[in-house]
Amino acid sequence: MRFPSCRIMSPAVSDLSPDHDEIASLIALRRDLHAHPELGFEEERTSAIVKTFLADCGLEVQHGIGKTGVVGTLRGKAGGPSIALRADMDALAMPETAERPHQSTVAGKMHACGHDGHTAMLLGAARILSRRSDFAGTVHFVFQPAEEGRGGAQAMVDDGLFERFRIDRFYGLHNMPGIPVGHMAVVDGAQLASSDRWHVTFRGVGTHGGKPHLGRDPIVAAGQFLSSLQTIVSRGTDPVQTAVVSACAIQAGDFEALNVIPDDIRIGGTARAYSHAVRDRLEAEIGRVANGIASANGISADYAFHRLMPPVINDRDAIARAARAAQMALGGDNVMTEFPPSTAGDDFAIFSSRVPGAYVWLGNGPAQDGALHHNTRYDFNDEAIAHGVRYWTTLVAQELGTR
Repeated sequence: MRFPSCRIMSPAVSDLSPDHDEIASLIALRRDLHAHPELGFEEERTSAIVKTFLADCGLEVQHGIGKTGVVGTLRGKAGGPSIALRADMDALAMPETAERPHQSTVAGKMHACGHDGHTAMLLGAARILSRRSDFAGTVHFVFQPAEEGRGGAQAMVDDGLFERFRIDRFYGLHNMPGIPVGHMAVVDGAQLASSDRWHVTFRGVGTHGGKPHLGRDPIVAAGQFLSSLQTIVSRGTDPVQTAVVSACAIQAGDFEALNVIPDDIRIGGTARAYSHAVRDRLEAEIGRVANGIASANGISADYAFHRLMPPVINDRDAIARAARAAQMALGGDNVMTEFPPSTAGDDFAIFSSRVPGAYVWLGNGPAQDGALHHNTRYDFNDEAIAHGVRYWTTLVAQELGTR
């Protein structure tokens, strides 16, 4: 699908808002991306569209960063700051159940988190900003692969993102069902939790189910562990802090052999926190509980904690800058500075742990029929596109100013 080139559009240089024709083209682009979802590190078609779009805008383009990532660079006058704006591109491995004209054409894959909208909005901002030559500084439009738990941000960092591009501040935006269209939440502090995985394997001695005294039962130990696990949050974490420890998978035994106590049982789950200190404590406490219960039952425990994403914690100065831009773009009454954080995760944290960062929420309207993120009926709200583009362009104009 071919979308209008930057070079055939010519509104006033000072205009930072998309006009009607631009919005129509971005909606068409967004719906095309929605109909052709690609999973993390598989975004070949999406990356090609992004690369062509940015090149048509006259931007410097580097692609293949972190396998399928793309960065477009717009350079203004020398001497100003260098900022980065992030949009994620990947879809999820789940079916789309709502019927709509732009429904996913790929079985078992859908854009259930709005990354199609994020990509379209950032491209729209790049197109508008590419017409201006009065900025003092540089903006990098970062199109990230594999945000949905596959490590796309880390892949870009490992591929030299911060060595290739000078970045003073990093900005991210995500849609949020439940916030009205035309509104934003721009909040200081923690916005998203760390997202880590843990595994515990209790190793006992299997035996006949009718003769448990001849073995060492790992299933009994696992039951004690699952019960005690909850005390890590309820009795081992400061009540004013937030933490989540959930066991999400168990493997042991065989339902075709219900007279056999197995040798071992494997348990896995997730741990989440809004602070680095609580995250560290969760890692230590899960292992302490597992090893203690194993010892009490005369068996052993293998424990592993896999750190995936740190919490997204907004930098105070960066989020103040984002708030000013949001208020200017959408109006002060439409910008919330208080909004509850989410225990979901986003690997934007990988970027904002390297340089000051700000992560904001853009209203996606009501969650109709319960269609929140990662729901088979979810869809990005096209009415939000103009507001997202205007936020991005206003932020850049504010950050880079003119000289």
